[in-house]
Amino acid sequence: MGDAIGQILPIAIGIALSPIPIVAVVLMLATPRARVNGPAFVAAWIVGLAAVGIIVLALVGDDATTDSGTPARWASGLKLVLGLLLLAFGVRAWLERPRGAEAGELPGWMRALDTFTPPKAAGAGLLLSAANPKNLVLAVAGAATIAQADISVGQEAGALAIFVAIGTLGVAAPLVLYFALGDRSRAILDELKDWMARNNATIMAVLALIIGLKLIGDAISGFSS
Repeated sequence: MGDAIGQILPIAIGIALSPIPIVAVVLMLATPRARVNGPAFVAAWIVGLAAVGIIVLALVGDDATTDSGTPARWASGLKLVLGLLLLAFGVRAWLERPRGAEAGELPGWMRALDTFTPPKAAGAGLLLSAANPKNLVLAVAGAATIAQADISVGQEAGALAIFVAIGTLGVAAPLVLYFALGDRSRAILDELKDWMARNNATIMAVLALIIGLKLIGDAISGFSS
């Protein structure tokens, strides 16, 4: 299980550092419904990540490894495809990043966050964790990596729980600050929001390129084993 955790750690960190979900949480915490919308978003985020992981593990079963314990060729092929998708995403994000003092552009739906009810906040958390293309690719990659570790079902569940917990750190941190510091957290959260929004494309590009190369390396290693 320790090897599985080591393998999924960078992938989970890639999910945790996704700028758009973090900015969304910070914006929700500046609305009148902050105390319910923030927790609703984070709870749904956890459900979304866990659901993707459970579905992948259920579909894969014991087929991700051969009888000798080496990665199955199809599983290595899946990692190769996911790695190439992340590389393409990273290159595109890098080429489209804002230059100089140009401000990063945020999705239009974020302007309506102050009108969100708890169900809408939960829906946003679910979509950003499980349906956002980059996070979906990373969540599938993380679950596939756990499946390839050739560990028991209980250990797979433990590794997935750790994966989800680490992947939730980014969106949970603003919530913890908000409830711990109250109004004193506003300046910190605003600074975090502005920095994340300004550097969104660059952060996404670097994360996608690094993790994409890791998955491709894992795939090559799997093919040669």
